[in-house]
Amino acid sequence: MRNVIKAGLTASIGLIGSAAAQTSDEAQLSLVAGYKAAFTCSATFNAGRPVEQIAGDELTRIYPGYVDAMAAMPDAVIDEEAKTVSVSFSDKLPPRISAWRPHLGCTQLPTGADIAVKEDLPQVKLSATDFAAIANEPWPKGDKVGATDITESEEGRALKAVINAGFDGETYGNGSETTAVLVVVDGEIIAEQYRDGFDPTTPQRTWSVAKSIAASMIGAAVEDGLIDVKEPAGLAVWSTPGDPRGAITLENLLHMSSGLTSSAAGNRTDDVYFGGGRVVDHALDNRLVAKPGIRWRYANNDTMIAVRALREKIGKDKKFHAYAFKKLLHPLGMHHTFLETDWNGDFVMSSQVWTTARDLARLGLLYLNNGVWEGARILPEDWAAYVATPSPDQPTDRREGENRPGYGAQFWLFGERHNLPEGTYAAMGNRGQYLMIIPSRNMLVIRRGFDGRPGRNFNISKFTADVIGAIPEER
Repeated sequence: MRNVIKAGLTASIGLIGSAAAQTSDEAQLSLVAGYKAAFTCSATFNAGRPVEQIAGDELTRIYPGYVDAMAAMPDAVIDEEAKTVSVSFSDKLPPRISAWRPHLGCTQLPTGADIAVKEDLPQVKLSATDFAAIANEPWPKGDKVGATDITESEEGRALKAVINAGFDGETYGNGSETTAVLVVVDGEIIAEQYRDGFDPTTPQRTWSVAKSIAASMIGAAVEDGLIDVKEPAGLAVWSTPGDPRGAITLENLLHMSSGLTSSAAGNRTDDVYFGGGRVVDHALDNRLVAKPGIRWRYANNDTMIAVRALREKIGKDKKFHAYAFKKLLHPLGMHHTFLETDWNGDFVMSSQVWTTARDLARLGLLYLNNGVWEGARILPEDWAAYVATPSPDQPTDRREGENRPGYGAQFWLFGERHNLPEGTYAAMGNRGQYLMIIPSRNMLVIRRGFDGRPGRNFNISKFTADVIGAIPEER
């Protein structure tokens, strides 16, 4: 069944041999159409969300330079049978297309691609999962949660008040938009709340929380003896004798200290995220501008390169694409998590992961348990300490009074100067995605949202501190 929203396909779908005739306006429109196709596809087929909610959440509070074009863009064409989404943007080129596959979610096809390219996209074939059984299996492996929500009790009134304030759009950030809050103490979910349209099984884009998931996948590969973070990344494209990039280690990449060039922000990789570009074309070809390991610079490319390095180490694509699911996600019960790829089969794990609040809590529990899950070691014994150890160079405040957190290995570092227990660390992503890990309290605080800029950030430090303050140390 095809779900056509207002506008249909206004250009025939065919392979265009050259995009050289594109104007700069068309190039920008292609990005915006790709954004709309990608988010509509993922929110529809990963999360099962209706188009009205997608329009109000995923497609609003976006990059300022995309706003006007998005408002004028034809509505998406959702093909329920083919599991594709198309968005028209030009009378010279076919629509931008995003195609869905199980486990791997949605992948943007390159501008000008024929829909048949979907058949060449990477596939993950794992044993069928009985989600009904998962729903009835006890937490944390499954989704059956006992009556442990303390916000329903007299002692939980203070915590309930904090969580409610987290949803009011004012207390922790004017104009912020919270979709989920989850609090775990001693392995139990003690509080859980969702905005209308979301529930424990509704995945949402992680944005840069994906980087911490990528680091966890790499940690599993270290435990398996596949890679060593102290060794050079070993990318084939950097193997030419005399190429100084060959000295960049996986650790340099995890620390955001590759020394490679990146965009001004480092987190704007639009060609890969929205343009249908390949990781190998946009992340691996940057030149070296600093000695690896001495300069911290936040860069999506460093994460994408680290994951690409693992792909080259594993060698066999089918094994690589299934690796994170078999070794990390599914053993933890993270069955509502989708790892999206570019059309060349590289995971875009700097941002394009969709998952639930509970799945993030499962990942957090793995770290609180020092890499062990149900008696089996998944991460190296020292991996939790490793990702929470400050990198050699640290972020600096970009504006007066910012009090920016520190950085470890794909995780952010908090402590007493943020009014949080020392040793707190976090996975954080754009638009208000947070997994706060507080080892001293054996606690996790997960917050998901659709925040925007400016003036719509969520104060996660204050919120986490208030959550901690509302929970007695001895329950």
